[in-house]
Amino acid sequence: MTAQKLVPSLLSRAGAVSVLTAAAVGGTLLAPGAAPEARAAGSYANTALGVAASKKGAPYKYGAAGPHRFDCSGLTLYSYKRAGKTLPRTAQQQYNRTRHISAASRARGDLVFFHSGGRVYHVGIYAGNGKIWHSPKKGSWVKLDRIWTSKVWYGRVR
Repeated sequence: MTAQKLVPSLLSRAGAVSVLTAAAVGGTLLAPGAAPEARAAGSYANTALGVAASKKGAPYKYGAAGPHRFDCSGLTLYSYKRAGKTLPRTAQQQYNRTRHISAASRARGDLVFFHSGGRVYHVGIYAGNGKIWHSPKKGSWVKLDRIWTSKVWYGRVR
């Protein structure tokens, strides 16, 4: 049952059920008329974002997918796995698996894909305000950085 259907049924049955009680029973609540995108990103995107942020300072290692070392797609794979979602291993495969969205539709927790010549070469998790959590390159570590180019695509994990 969706949160939109659950809340009215709880309210009609219990009369004065608080919003907090309804949220505890139903998970997330949406305001009437809320955009479907808010639902699509869901709590798993916020969880994945939190996992990525918790790995701040973990060293980069090519081919590593955690829990102590990461490459770029290893960080996104690990973060979403901890949030209950499965992603393929490489940045290009992850791009192919996500629902492609516009920059105007991006939300915290969406994936940010860096591309050149039509090929994806890097991925991070959107943190808001033009920033991403990512594991950039050899000699670096998981960190929060500004998006440094306009050559990015956005994807939402389904």
